[in-house]
Amino acid sequence: MWRRRKFGKKSQLGLEDLRIQRRERETALRKARREEHLISKRLLQDVTHDDQTLEDVQSTFSEQQVAQLVTDIQHGSADKLPSLVALRQALRDKDVRVMFIRAEGSMRVLIGLFTCQFASVQMEAAKCLHELSSSDDPAVCKACLPATPYLLTYLSGSSPEFMELCLYTLGNLIVESEAARNQLLLQGIIPTFALCLQSPHMTVLEATGYALSQLLQAKEASEKVVPLVLQSGLVPDILRLLHYSPEDGFGMRIEFAWCLHYIVSSQVNNILLISGGVLTKLMNLFIKLADLVTKIIIPGIELLLCPIVRCLGNLLVEVDSSGNKIQIRDGRIIVALFVLMQQFQKEHEFMVKECLWVLNNMTADDPVASSAVLHLNLTPVLLQFFGRSKDVLVMVLTVLCNIANFGPAYCQYLHEKDLLSSLTRLLGRADIPVTIHCLDLMNIFLRYCPEAENDILLHSVLQIPESHKDNPEVQQRMEALQYYLKPKVSVYTSSPLASVQRLGACTLALFFTSVVQ
Repeated sequence: MWRRRKFGKKSQLGLEDLRIQRRERETALRKARREEHLISKRLLQDVTHDDQTLEDVQSTFSEQQVAQLVTDIQHGSADKLPSLVALRQALRDKDVRVMFIRAEGSMRVLIGLFTCQFASVQMEAAKCLHELSSSDDPAVCKACLPATPYLLTYLSGSSPEFMELCLYTLGNLIVESEAARNQLLLQGIIPTFALCLQSPHMTVLEATGYALSQLLQAKEASEKVVPLVLQSGLVPDILRLLHYSPEDGFGMRIEFAWCLHYIVSSQVNNILLISGGVLTKLMNLFIKLADLVTKIIIPGIELLLCPIVRCLGNLLVEVDSSGNKIQIRDGRIIVALFVLMQQFQKEHEFMVKECLWVLNNMTADDPVASSAVLHLNLTPVLLQFFGRSKDVLVMVLTVLCNIANFGPAYCQYLHEKDLLSSLTRLLGRADIPVTIHCLDLMNIFLRYCPEAENDILLHSVLQIPESHKDNPEVQQRMEALQYYLKPKVSVYTSSPLASVQRLGACTLALFFTSVVQ
């Protein structure tokens, strides 16, 4: 009796510990997609029709030849274009780039051509600078920084091709260092972006989105960049551009969707964004896109949906001034999530995980959203994903834990969907996180749904791989299960009706004994 009382007390404390652990884990999970960024550099390979491919460029230039090119550009004839074209093609070689910035007066000469009265010379000089900005050598990029005032000035020009080139060059330089970003912020890059967002040219808008997204991904963005972006009124323009029709400016919309994701994930002032209607507009856009996916095929639409889904998920974990989580009461969002999961499950499984993450954020601590999943009979769809990857499976189990945790009525509904038989089959998998989540869900069931006890025994719960049984988290959850099931084991094993399953139940009893000892 002493041993049993001691075990019972330990198990009751363990159950509460399990609930705390699960809440902490799920809180971390709800924030998991705040820091996943896509920093990169881009090189516009199609800036002219006579470009050579990188493979065609031969690294045969010596330092003397590079110095001669600089001299030709500086002191040559009025027609500097052929020399600039030759230089641009040569700069595709990383060694030539280093030679060029080391040549005396090279950058001063190149930047000086930005003020040339001939547009073709200006453009070719800008292309040379663009080649340099795409370098992964910090010294090369640092040499480009004196050109930033000119790049920003020409963003108010009338040539969309030149503006696009300047924007991609700035985007490449933004990546390079905090010093470069600080310089650009002081020079007014945010107000300049605001002007670029009014451009009627899609190429300029897309390039602006790229450069802005690079700036918003900086490690210091939440302190230095996002506050300026919010003050400048860029967010309403970003939302406006996101609502373009799918056929128009698709690449541009993708860029700005990621911009908005980085703003939201910074958590600088998401309540302000929500009060300004960002969440409502995103929800409407998301529902519209989900409906569109079911009607026509749009290649690459998952690239647009992914950041939008992440924005929704991040906004749904915010709390208002009263400390209450932001909640939405539009069942269309839940339906749209399931539509996209079914649509993308074969070719783009990552979208299933993204949608499940949002569903997790919606159902956590929200009985209305959890009830909607049950009322709309969407549980069978969730169970279909049990055959997917480990990451998807863990997310499905997390959502089911959210729903079951609301009490007997929810557990009873899930029990009627034959959830337990699916869970016991999952216990044989080699993934410890899956095993832990299955046991968590079983513990919730046993707390709220006593009739589940016999089903767990009948399905022989201990299909757990031997390698898992020494895991402390698995052991802790098995001890909690034993607290509920131990009184049933002796009755079950002596019942003549249970002879077919006796071996499985005995295995269960033996494992419980090993856990206690």
